[in-house]
Amino acid sequence: MTDAAKHLPEDVDAVREALIEWYEADHREYPWRRTDDAYEILVSEVMSQQTQLDRVVSAWEEFLAEWPTVEYLADANRADVVGFWTDHSLGYNNRAKYLHEAAGQVVSEHGGEFPETPEGLKELMGVGPYTANAVASFAFNNGDAVVDTNVKRVLYRAFDEIHNTDDPPYAEVASGLMPEGESRVWNNAIMELGGVACQKKPRCDEEGCPWREWCRAYNTGDFSAPDVPTQPEFEGSRRQMRGRVISTLREFDELTLDDLGPRVRVDYSPNGEYGREWLHNLLSDLAEDGLVEVKEGDEETVARLQT
Repeated sequence: MTDAAKHLPEDVDAVREALIEWYEADHREYPWRRTDDAYEILVSEVMSQQTQLDRVVSAWEEFLAEWPTVEYLADANRADVVGFWTDHSLGYNNRAKYLHEAAGQVVSEHGGEFPETPEGLKELMGVGPYTANAVASFAFNNGDAVVDTNVKRVLYRAFDEIHNTDDPPYAEVASGLMPEGESRVWNNAIMELGGVACQKKPRCDEEGCPWREWCRAYNTGDFSAPDVPTQPEFEGSRRQMRGRVISTLREFDELTLDDLGPRVRVDYSPNGEYGREWLHNLLSDLAEDGLVEVKEGDEETVARLQT
C-alpha cells in the first residue's frame, strides 16, 4: 500500500465518481470554465489570486476585450495593463506587470504557444507552482492535483488520517484521489466542493455534498479546519497607496513628490509621518517592481510611470 493509499477510503472509486457526478450535474458557471485557451485561463488565474471570483468575471471579460490574445497583450503598453489592474482593484500591480512579461515570453520564446506542462509553465514570469498547475490542468488536462486552501479544508474534514496528523500529507492524498488523466474535471470539482459546500461555514445538506457518506466531519459534527490566512485590511494599506500612485501618475504623467503626495494621502505632509521619506520609499518599491521611474534632481524628485 502506498503512503497516499493508506489515507484514502477503501471505496476510492466511488468517492471519485460521486464528486465528478456532483460537479457535472451543477456548478457555478464561470466563463473561463467554458474554454481551454491557456491565455484566457492564465488571465483568470492571475486575477483570481486576490479577488473574489464573482468580481473577476467582468474584469476578465473587459481585459480580453482589450487584449484578446497573448500577442495583443505582449504588444500592449505595460502602463495600460497596470492601469487596468488598478482601475479594477485586482490586487498587487506587479501581477499585471508579470502577466505582461509572461505574454512576451510566450510570443518571443514559444512562438505564441503556451507550454503544456506545469514545469514548462513555471518558466513564465510570475507563474508559480499553483498557477502553472492550474493552467496545465484546465487548458491541457495535463496537471497534477491542485492543493489550495479550499482543497485542504475538504481533505482535513473528510479524512480521519489527515485530521489526526500533525503534518497532514495534503499533496499525497490529493494526488491519490485524482483519477489519472482527469486533472481538468477533477481539480475543478474538488475546488468547487470547497468553495460551495465545504466552506468555512459548511453547507453540506444545502449543497448536496457528494461526500457526506464518507466524510469524518459530517458524521461526527466536528467541522474544525486548518487556520485560513486572513486578507490584510485594504483601506489605508500599502497596497492601496501603491494603487493610488499608479492611478495618479496615469492621469498626470509625472509629478514631484509634493504634488503627488496629497493625491495619494490626504494627510500627506512633506516632513511628517506620511511625507517625502514615506512616499520616496513607496516609489522605490514600485521602481523595483518596474512600475514607475523616479528621477532624482538637485531640488526636486519626480515620479512617472515606467513605459
